[in-house]
Amino acid sequence: MIVLLLAVMAQATPDIVVTGRALESDAGEEGTNSIVIDRKQLLERANRGLDNILGDVGGVQGFRRSDARSTHPTSQSITMRGLGGNAASRSLLILDGVPQADPFGGWVAFPAYAVDRLNSVRVTRGGGSALWGNGALAGTVELESATPDQLRPIEGRLAVGSRGSFDGMSSLTGKGSDGFVTGSLALARGDGFVPIVGADRGPIDRRGPYRQISGFVRGVTEVAPATELQANLLLFGDRRTRGVPNTDNKARGIDGSVRLVGRGPVGWSLLGYVQHRRLESEFASIDAARTTSTLVLDQYKVPARGWGARGELSFDLGAVDLRTGADLRIVSGETNELFQFVAGSPTKRRVAGGRNTAAGVFAAATTEVGKLRLSAAGRIDRWAIRDGRLDETSLIGGTDSATRFAGRSRWEPTGRLGLTWEASSKLNVRAAAYRGWRLPTLNELYRPFRAGADATAANAALDPETMVGAEAGTDWRPSSDMKLSLTAFVARLDDAIANVTIAQGPGVFPGVGFVSAAGSFRRRENLDSITSRGIEAEWEGTFGAVSASLSYAFVDARVRDDGVGSAVDGLRPVQVPKHHLALVADWNPSDATSIGALAKWASARFEDDANERRLAGALTVDAYATQRFGRRWKIGLRAENLFDRRVEASVSERGEVERATPRTIWLELGFAY
Repeated sequence: MIVLLLAVMAQATPDIVVTGRALESDAGEEGTNSIVIDRKQLLERANRGLDNILGDVGGVQGFRRSDARSTHPTSQSITMRGLGGNAASRSLLILDGVPQADPFGGWVAFPAYAVDRLNSVRVTRGGGSALWGNGALAGTVELESATPDQLRPIEGRLAVGSRGSFDGMSSLTGKGSDGFVTGSLALARGDGFVPIVGADRGPIDRRGPYRQISGFVRGVTEVAPATELQANLLLFGDRRTRGVPNTDNKARGIDGSVRLVGRGPVGWSLLGYVQHRRLESEFASIDAARTTSTLVLDQYKVPARGWGARGELSFDLGAVDLRTGADLRIVSGETNELFQFVAGSPTKRRVAGGRNTAAGVFAAATTEVGKLRLSAAGRIDRWAIRDGRLDETSLIGGTDSATRFAGRSRWEPTGRLGLTWEASSKLNVRAAAYRGWRLPTLNELYRPFRAGADATAANAALDPETMVGAEAGTDWRPSSDMKLSLTAFVARLDDAIANVTIAQGPGVFPGVGFVSAAGSFRRRENLDSITSRGIEAEWEGTFGAVSASLSYAFVDARVRDDGVGSAVDGLRPVQVPKHHLALVADWNPSDATSIGALAKWASARFEDDANERRLAGALTVDAYATQRFGRRWKIGLRAENLFDRRVEASVSERGEVERATPRTIWLELGFAY
């Protein structure tokens, strides 16, 4: 049916009178440090994964260095400015106005977002977004879908790479006088690599293959003068193995959204969306010689659902740009798992989950006073944690238990004040102060997990995290071909949720069961705070056929706690490096030829809250070269981690090091009609 609709629309007139975009308003967003990665930059990176592209921005990181082809799906997250410490995202990912964090766990399904479909990625470092509220603690990442002026009727690319890898994407776009429809399909697979480094491997270690698929359909049509209907449908599937037996993972999801956008003297938008996600994951205990892998936890079904609605009004009042509205997000889910295995068979079943709700109203205004541009934005949310439960059933005739957790609710404010001063035609000075918050995920509240021999219990009593911060910076344009930005920031994350070490194995511990002598027992806790301060610098310039950019971040982040986490007071949060630098250079000797390279360096970090398991820093280089043949064909050669440097992603209690992606070479063919 979709193909038929595309064919019909392709025969219509090519004039497009709709945009497919959101309301155009920047009210309340002054004074923050934002970077826009445009479509050309997205398509010309050697590594096309969205998580890797975001990692090229100084101060933006996932929980681990390994990417969405090899890491555990629940380790995929986005955080900024050192406000890390666990795998839940502390920055909010948004696609065409819809929050994308997993409704149950807050992680991000990066394989769902093929960058070929995107017009741009806007990264805003700095929290307190009154427009988005819950989850935008450290910043926001806004994805905007590509529109027909950027897409050919038929497009595609096919790439084959090292270790039996394949990466392909195709799209069809039909244009009409009052709208368009675009559909795309992305596929990726590979035999994977052995995650454990050579010196630490045992007989059970093997490659970790992956299989990923993502489909996207988008339709936009004019339904009344200056009013358009936008509808999105996103589907994805993701299967990975973690390099040893009993570590299979499966994730899949389907999201749908409908948005009405009206443009005129008063702009308005109405959005509704639904999300359904499901995770299946196995966890294993591995002996010291790495000769056996024993299944210890089988999360055979983790369904999650999200619903949401949002309404906005945008006013141009002459001296004031005003934006106001309200939104609602409800998430629910549960983990269904088998645990306490004896002789390879489970002895208990656990079902744990609940429902979280956040509803708020917001307003943001921007005005100009001479050369000053001032903004103020605020919102108030009512959050609720409800229906929390933990049921454990014996499969061998023992005692069953059923726990119900008391519901909680509270009002939570968000706010931001910002200014930009045009000191001269070449120099801007900006500053902002803000407050934001994040509700604990259902995963943090109710779901235990294992990583190697270590086990971490959930905590249904967790409080929301809150953050206060401030920043000041400058943007200097000495010429039309060069820009330099410098930002200094401070932030304090109160009630920071972290995985705190409670005891060392061996032993049987509440919420996780048996932990071997090689592992630690941890529990999610609210620490007093994480404090972070640092500097971010960006430079970009064009010199004839050569363009280059540099992004650097220095982050000094520390844990502060005199309670249950007092042993880690003054130490660095887990997986947070002090230094992060990315240098990109592109040479375009002609319109048909592009050559580029990316050098990225991140300093050492720690795997554990006690800062005892150190992960070495690493410098990697990616490169690409493409050649176009007319308007229809393109061939390319890409290399990830060109010099095959060892990039340490994690280290176990026994000192076994897991690495991120080794050198991968790709040969690519692109076409467009």
